[in-house]
This record gives sequence, C-alpha cells and structure tokens, in this order.
Amino acid sequence: MSAPPPIHSMMFDLASARAGASARVTPDEAERAVIARALDLASLGRLDVTFEISGGRGEWRLSGHIDAEGEQVCGVTLAPLAFRISEPFSLWLVQGDQAPVGEDGVLELNPDDEGPDLIDSPRVDLGVYAVEQLALRLDPFPRAPGAVFEAPESEAPPSPFAVLARLRDQD
Repeated sequence: MSAPPPIHSMMFDLASARAGASARVTPDEAERAVIARALDLASLGRLDVTFEISGGRGEWRLSGHIDAEGEQVCGVTLAPLAFRISEPFSLWLVQGDQAPVGEDGVLELNPDDEGPDLIDSPRVDLGVYAVEQLALRLDPFPRAPGAVFEAPESEAPPSPFAVLARLRDQD
C-alpha cells in the first residue's frame, strides 16, 4: 500500500542548493482550499512560508517563517473563528545514512532539541513541511469566547436488577 499524495507539494533538492539558499511556499486559492479541507478549516485565506536552507553533506537546517490567516470552526457552536499565525520555525533534516548514532547503533538525541527529521534523499517536499508547520500551530480545540459545552441530560438505562425488582413487587 502506498502513501497518500501530499496535500501540497513543492519539491526541493537540498544537495544542489548553494549556501544560504531560500525557498518560498505560497499556495494559490485552489491549493489553499484543499489544505483547508484536509485540516478541517472553514477557510484559509493566506499561507506564506519562507525557508532558509543551510548545511550540507547529509545534514541540513531549514529555518523559516510561517504567515497564515483563515478561520477554524468552534467545536461547541460551529461558528467560524478567525486565526492569524506569524511565527518562526526551525527544522533539522538528516539523511538516513548520516544520522548521529552512537557506538551502540542508537540515534543520539539532545533532550532539549526536537531531534532530526530523517530523510531518505536530499530531495524533499517543502510543501509538506509548510502544511505541517501550519497544522502544528492551529488550536486543536477551537472554542468561541464564552462558548461552554453542556452535555445533554440522558436517563441511564434501567439496570437488570431494577427490572427484576419491579417484577417481584408485582407479585
């Protein structure tokens, strides 16, 4: 079974990128509509992600900035909620055979760092990273100001013993 196609795609070859290379992912209206559906957004009016690429020889750093505007849906009232995102990010990519492993063959990670994204090839899809950065910054439980969830009152089903007790009382 193959992986589903990416929501948005922009292939980039890290190996051929010169020092200080940059890239920009700015999906058009139709692409933003696909992204909005995939992330359960009411709308995605703007998505602009810039990448600065540094490194080489199997290890790269993608530093960038995400700017996005759109609307999420309140989980209680279903009302649209506007959001605006403008934040920097940084990703560490390591080609699988260049991963920092110790003598025991275990990947060495710094607990203060998120750790590397292991990649099979220096050819990566910046569109996937752009959508991932958006998804990571969305409110997972959007709620309109003052919206309170109230569970509907439901009557518990009668226990089998209560039914037997009623039958005994009828005798």
